[in-house]
Amino acid sequence: MFGTRILRMQPTRAYAFPTPKENQSAHTISQRLRTLKRVPPELIPLGLVLGVAVGAAIYASSHKLLTDKTLRLSRNKPEDREH
Repeated sequence: MFGTRILRMQPTRAYAFPTPKENQSAHTISQRLRTLKRVPPELIPLGLVLGVAVGAAIYASSHKLLTDKTLRLSRNKPEDREH
């Protein structure tokens, strides 16, 4: 016999006890802005670059969809098909 033990479904340590409530849980915009002070300063340039990249991707995609007349956005209708 192999030395196996019976596996039981148990909650992990993180879920066994609820997380303590913060003194100032963010309810308003000003309180949420105060929580930005806890962001490490090294991550701010990364966030800016990521924001610019996502904005450029949204702009490029929407520009392509709105201006490209050769882009096929729907299926051919059955009456358009001629064999």
